[in-house]
Amino acid sequence: MTHQKHPGANPEQAYVTVHIYDQTYHLSGGGPGSESDQQREHVQRLAARVDARMRAVAAVGRTADSLRVAVLAALNLADELARAEERLSTLKGTMDVAESASLHARAANLTYLLDSVLEEDDPAGSLA
Repeated sequence: MTHQKHPGANPEQAYVTVHIYDQTYHLSGGGPGSESDQQREHVQRLAARVDARMRAVAAVGRTADSLRVAVLAALNLADELARAEERLSTLKGTMDVAESASLHARAANLTYLLDSVLEEDDPAGSLA
């Protein structure tokens, strides 16, 4: 997987050449610079993931039709994404509850400390 300028394109626009399931694709990957290098690497990782999933689907399937393999791989990836989103949603809900409990515990502790300090400042035990 390489990056190059695509003929006839904006000179600042770089393209990433990736290979997915024995096909070559020239994808937009950003212009020059470290941020664009990260974008190109990201595109390359995504392409490698799609390629691996397509090959896995083809290995267990009975079809050589690349479009069918691509659709089945896309469904697999969509299922993986949906499950990850569900886990993230669950974790966010759990974190909110945990954070809330933590804040309540800290507030109770601070209230206790404040009461202790105020009691030390008022030897008579009254706040007048």
